[in-house]
Formats: sequence, C-alpha cells, structure tokens
Amino acid sequence: MVKDVTDNDETKRNATPSDEGNLASLATAGLKIGVLSFGGPAVQIALMHDEFVTRRKWLSADRFQHALSFCMLLPGPEAQQLATYCGWLMAGVRGGLITGLLFILPGALIMAALSTIYVLYGAVPLVEAIFYGLKGGVLAIVLQALWRITQKALAGAFLKALCLAAFIALFAFNLPFPLVVLAAGLLGFLFAPNPTGVPEAPATPERLPVSKQVSLSPLLLKGLVLWAAPAALAALLIAPDHVLVRLSGFFSTLAVVSFGGAYALLSYMAQVVVDTLGWLSPEEMLDGLALAETTPGPLILVTQFVGFLAGWRFADPFAPLTGALLAAAVTTWVTFAPSFLFVLIGAPFMERLRGIPALRRALAGISAAVAGTILNLSVWFALNTLFAQTRQIQHGPLDITWPTLTTLDPVLAGITLLALGLTLGARLSIFPLLGICCAAGLLARYAL
Repeated sequence: MVKDVTDNDETKRNATPSDEGNLASLATAGLKIGVLSFGGPAVQIALMHDEFVTRRKWLSADRFQHALSFCMLLPGPEAQQLATYCGWLMAGVRGGLITGLLFILPGALIMAALSTIYVLYGAVPLVEAIFYGLKGGVLAIVLQALWRITQKALAGAFLKALCLAAFIALFAFNLPFPLVVLAAGLLGFLFAPNPTGVPEAPATPERLPVSKQVSLSPLLLKGLVLWAAPAALAALLIAPDHVLVRLSGFFSTLAVVSFGGAYALLSYMAQVVVDTLGWLSPEEMLDGLALAETTPGPLILVTQFVGFLAGWRFADPFAPLTGALLAAAVTTWVTFAPSFLFVLIGAPFMERLRGIPALRRALAGISAAVAGTILNLSVWFALNTLFAQTRQIQHGPLDITWPTLTTLDPVLAGITLLALGLTLGARLSIFPLLGICCAAGLLARYAL
C-alpha cells in the first residue's frame, strides 16, 4: 500500500499489514461510501474525505484535494472518478477498480430494483414516503459537506474570493462549467500564493509494490476492448440496429463529452431520449431523475433508468423484463467504463507533476472553483428539494433560478432543520440520521 503523510510530514499515516488486508479494508470503505452516497457530488465527496482523510487517515487533505481537482477536469461523474483515484493511490489498479465499482454498485442495484417496481406496479406510496423524509436528511448532509469541503480547500482571501466568483459565474450567469474551471486554474497559476511546505512524494506505479504495477498501454487496450464489447456482441449476436447497440453508442458518446457532471448534461440527454429517440415520455424522464436523486450513487445513474425503459419497450427478442435489465446493465457499463480509463491512465501522470509549484498554484485555483461548484450544486439541490416550483429570472447576462416562495414544503423544511440539528449539533452519524429522517417521512405522509 502507498503510505501517505500530512502536508508538513509530521504525522505518519496508518498502514494495513498485507495486500489482502489492504484490499479488504479498501473494499469495506468503498462499500460504505457506495451505500451512503445519497445527495449528489457534494455529499459524496465529503463522505470520501471523511473516510479516507479524517477517519482512516490513509490520505492527506492536500493529496485528496489534488485528486479532486484532477477529477473535476475530466468528463464524467467526478465523485466516481475520485473514488477510483483514491483507491488507486492506496492499492494501484486493483484498488481503483474496487473503490470505483463499489461506489456505483449499490446505487445501480437499487435503481434496477426500483425501475422494475416502476414498470410493473407504478409508483409505490411506501417508497415515496421513505424517500420524502430521506430528502431532508440528504439536504442536511449536503450542507454539512459543503462546510467541510470549503474549510479544506480555501486557504487565504484570494482562494475564498475565487470560490465566490466561481459560484456567481455558475449560479447567476450560467457560464459553462469547463470555462469556469479553466479560468480558475489560469487565475490560480497567475495570482495564487506559492504553496507552502514540501509536497508529498508522488504515488506513481513505480513506487507501488511489484504486485500492483501495471503497464499503461496494455491497460488502455484492455479497457477500450471491454468498453466496446457489449455493443459489439449485441451487433453480432442480435442485430446492428438493436436497442442495445443504439444505447451503447449514445451513452458512450455522452460519457466522453459530459464535462461539468450530470447536471450539465441532463437537459440535452432528456431532449434527445424523449423527443428524438422516443425511448420514454417527459413524465417518465422526471420520474427517473427523482429516483436517481433519492438513491445512492452518482446522479448520472438516471441513464440506467433511461436504458431500462428503452429495453422494456424494445425488448425483442427478449422478454420485456430481461430486455430491460440487459439494457440497464449495458447503459451503466458504457457510461462508467471511460471514467475508469481516464483515471487509471491519467492519475500516474498527474502524480508525477505534483511537486511543480506552478501546477500546484493552478490546482489550488481549480480547487477553489470546485468549492464554488459544490456551493452551486448545494443551492440547486436545496431549491429543488424544499420548493415545489422554481422560475428563471433573466435579465441581460443574468440567468438565476429562484424559488416560488409560496411553494415551500414546511414539513420537509422541518425535517431538514431537524436533520441539521442532529448532524451539526448532536453530531449524529449518517446511518441513524437517515433512519430518523425516513421515519419522519413516513409519519408525515401517513399520520399527519
């Protein structure tokens, strides 16, 4: 395992005694994060920080932030890429695959189960009631996560101002996410204070034990072959124009151009799959988004719901449910496979560049923009959780999402305040917090 140290090299980090122990501990941590990763990237990143940096002390805050900054530059779901990067730092390619897959798997299984219930029985009131209360707990966790992340990423007035500027650019002017991040990196390179302290030694594959070293060229080739395998098999064994082939092509393309995360891509994806391809209706698209918002894992798992319904409707030669599950699996595979490749191929090069002061300044600027992005996502989540309606206020370059105040859900707001008190005041851990919120949701729907 790669041992890590704090930024000032004073506190030694813990190490597990064997490769098997490392991988088992890493799997435990990865599964915990995967199961608890409700609430979108803000809370997911905070969960990983708490697990890898604060509780287990496997990584320093500086190395974690470096990994996060790199992942925010990549297309695809940044939280899943960060989980993969952290696993790679700990145990090479095997570690990256373990943490990346376990981050996705719980949400994917739950989404498959809920999609099956959805097409067979429609909306289930009991599940809706549980998710209703869960939203309040998730929102509280998001707000707590925002506080933790900003405390770690923003050292000094310049980076705080850059964070605020990134938030305003995204929230008030709706500027493209890649443009904001690149501008922050340039400003950091030009104006951020020089980093203090001695940077940690890079965790390149050459420093990993021999059992964990992997040649990057064969890894890239194997990854590309595995990524393309579902579409190739479907075209060969069924038909070149089968829905599995079309799903593979569409979501593979989205996976490599989805800069800015799922939020930046949803409107385009929804328009294509509803209006152009006719795989599902607008109402079903909204239902899928609601399921993705209230299940663990990245929001981009909404693509799995889209694939499920497309496979259900165009199942031939399979039974509808078989076709739906196959389509969901293929969609999830082609959506996430590129993210593994981006990280496992790119991380070694990023680690080699860690000691360059100019790059560290640029990444500090990017980290500040990342914090502003998380603030923007937190506000977006709060507006869409607590208010039934929002409207766009547009004036010149301004483009602000604003809630209709009369549509505030007072019960859900109360559950959120209760959750905030429990997590910030009583410091209640996530499992009992979410349990209390689920019980509150049931009580609100059935007893009040």
